[in-house]
Amino acid sequence: MSATIDQPRLSYSNDELLSSHDYAAPHVVAGRTLHGGFLADGTYMPPRALGRVPALKAWEQALRERGGQPFPASSSLLGGVRLPNTEQRLILHRNGITDEFWNMLTVVGKIEARGAFIGLFPVPDLSMYIVEDTTTMGIGHLAGGLFEAHGIDEGGIPAEGIGGHDEMWFAARDLAFGPDAHPDVEPQPGLAREDGGRYLPEVAQEIEDLFSFIANVLIIEFRAEIGFAETQRILRTPGLFGERSDDAVLAAEIVGRIRTDEEIHVRSLNLYLGELQSVTVRTLDGGTIAGASLVDRFWDGMVHWATVEKPRLDAERTRERLVERILQDPDGERILAEFQAAAD
Repeated sequence: MSATIDQPRLSYSNDELLSSHDYAAPHVVAGRTLHGGFLADGTYMPPRALGRVPALKAWEQALRERGGQPFPASSSLLGGVRLPNTEQRLILHRNGITDEFWNMLTVVGKIEARGAFIGLFPVPDLSMYIVEDTTTMGIGHLAGGLFEAHGIDEGGIPAEGIGGHDEMWFAARDLAFGPDAHPDVEPQPGLAREDGGRYLPEVAQEIEDLFSFIANVLIIEFRAEIGFAETQRILRTPGLFGERSDDAVLAAEIVGRIRTDEEIHVRSLNLYLGELQSVTVRTLDGGTIAGASLVDRFWDGMVHWATVEKPRLDAERTRERLVERILQDPDGERILAEFQAAAD
């Protein structure tokens, strides 16, 4: 399909959306083969960006020409108190409680590995639920490469020995600490929002599930984005990692590469929600409803949970765990006083 500057191409094949640049050098760190690679000038280039990034740009332009815009949300909406904050993590590390930062890097890597499920999400036939033709939109390509690309970014291609964000986090951890510096750890069960029943009861369950899935993944990406800067600051703190300081700086660079990859994810998810806002959805009673009212209703409820309720519950659970861990140290009372004094 030909295209001009005024008429960008809006239809892409699965292979195009999964295509990567011709790298001049592979991405290999700490003995791990990772996704992405380096251009001839040494610039890191994310995987599966050759066709995906131009496609996103074309769909964004088309959405704006229809009077819409990508969903205007950013990680700033999740700002607020964090426990532990950066200074508290530094206090723990400087006092020899280094397993906390190790555990955080390990847990993030394992959570990223679970992101492979994104590629398995059962995208419904949108023509059954949306009035407009979505075949030339980003949401019309969710089952045609976009969700698959996102899932592979997170969990890699284990069968080919290529790590995604999961292995990148583990590589960063091993650079900073050395392999097996602390025992392995598993993520704690997440705190789920109480089941309030159907949030969009006037539409089919399948289309509500899609709205929910995209919005939830975007919130997860925002949470990850907030932690990037903190992690990089800790890794780059002079002298904190002793003789492994140079490796820790490289670890911070690995986190920076993950951030570069995640920019594509956030951009994609904002596009999908913006497109869903722009369409008309069929209701169960045979009528229609503006997608904007559905997105806004679902998002408002989710943001209240993510920014008000969940942070409070997370902080309570984390505080109990950290106090118990700190007091296991022979000098725990002093460390705990210093830790609490650094609270936000």
